[in-house]
Amino acid sequence: MSSPHQSRPGAGQPPTPGRGAATQPSDEPATPPTASGAPRPAQTVGPEDGVRPGPRDSDRPGVHPVDESRPLGRILLFGIQHVLVMAATPISAIFLMSATLGLDSGLTVDLLSAAFVLSGVGSLIQSLGPWKFGPRLPFVMLPGGAPLILFLAIAEQHGLRTAGGAVVLTAVFSFLVLPVFSRLLRFFPALVIGTMIVIVGVNLVKVGAVLVTGRPGSPGFAEPLNLGLGMATIGFTVVFYLLFTGILRQLAVMLGLLAGTALAAVLGAVDAGRAGGGELVGLPQLMPFGAPEFNLLAALPLMLYALASMAEATGQTVINAEAVGKEIDKRTDVPKTVRGDALTSLFGGFFGLPLMVTSGENIGIVRVTGVRSRFVTAAAGVVLVLIGFLAPVTRAISVIPSAVVGGTAMVVFAVITVLGIQMLGRSDLDKHTSTFICAVALALGLLPILVPGVYGHFPPNVRILLESGVAVGAFVAAVLNVLFHHVRPGIAARPTTARTGSDR
Repeated sequence: MSSPHQSRPGAGQPPTPGRGAATQPSDEPATPPTASGAPRPAQTVGPEDGVRPGPRDSDRPGVHPVDESRPLGRILLFGIQHVLVMAATPISAIFLMSATLGLDSGLTVDLLSAAFVLSGVGSLIQSLGPWKFGPRLPFVMLPGGAPLILFLAIAEQHGLRTAGGAVVLTAVFSFLVLPVFSRLLRFFPALVIGTMIVIVGVNLVKVGAVLVTGRPGSPGFAEPLNLGLGMATIGFTVVFYLLFTGILRQLAVMLGLLAGTALAAVLGAVDAGRAGGGELVGLPQLMPFGAPEFNLLAALPLMLYALASMAEATGQTVINAEAVGKEIDKRTDVPKTVRGDALTSLFGGFFGLPLMVTSGENIGIVRVTGVRSRFVTAAAGVVLVLIGFLAPVTRAISVIPSAVVGGTAMVVFAVITVLGIQMLGRSDLDKHTSTFICAVALALGLLPILVPGVYGHFPPNVRILLESGVAVGAFVAAVLNVLFHHVRPGIAARPTTARTGSDR
């Protein structure tokens, strides 16, 4: 840990990396770091950045917990826990595609199979990190929420084949602009990333809450049964986390989900009929809409979003590294995350899927359980691929009530918000400029999240970009950080330099 006599970094400057994996008792609060203010050419995130190490830190000297292999049975259990928490996302994404575009049931099943398989493949890439793809951190991948809306808009305006081509073009675009983006990472210090992570967390908590309540104005909105199931699931999770120790405590999220599902079954809220019938094996269909059509103009909104997605991937990579207490070099590891996203999206485009993105959902699970091994999310990737091929398993997972999944998701997503707040705590918010930057970025980033439809009178392409609170918040924070911490100091220094020269 840094010496307490060292000064804190100036706002907008990266923290000094840690020297090693310092250990703390797992039940004690993390110690806030102090760091040197000297800028470094390679920005890193170290384990002393307020991260609470998980169990088994000292069991194998020289092996970081994120690279630690555990018994196969435990890895599978923890991997299944990740899958159960995030399985609702690909299911809801494909069901939304089907309902919006009027797809038949056979095509919907093909797309659902492809969504699980590609989510698994992407999780394996990000967790295992072959060659220059994937940061070797415990990540899972999912069809993106905002990219899905863009995909649907393109499909409605230009057709499904053009929408598939837009995904392929955007993936290629991400590879092409990545070298330029990598040079801009120094403009994304903890202040910018922490603000972005808070917005991501709040947005995800809202997503989880909507799974419990339904959308306002829809039939059955906020039914007492659904609210009760969501709250009961949260209560089960808290009780398990309070009473259990060891591996059972680490499985509290999954146990809470299963207990909530059991309660829903007792109350008659589980449609078990959907789990039966159908084929045993389902194979994803290549180019389900036909050969992709490539239209640069139609793909432009998705390409613009890809730039914001790169900024979000930066925040996800940094906060994941902090959650597991691993040192990373942002200039090399963030591009690996982006390449993993782009490669998985490239494959996904040929299987009719929207852009695939690294998920913040599993970061909350890592923090709650303290299990930091990337082989757990690799196991989750294998399970996801198997689910994609085994149709009965897909149908069985789909019967878990959305209110139960939402209750679990709210807890996990709220942890992400806390991680962002912890990062902001290391960003010199006692300085007025840092407070101002954070406040303005949060205000504009949270606006479309808290007031849906606020940009409803804007042109469709502009509206799609402005309604991404994460993209708006990241852009505003980055621009204000440059203006206040890079441009303004340089302008203020010029008169001083001129006066010094005239005095000679």
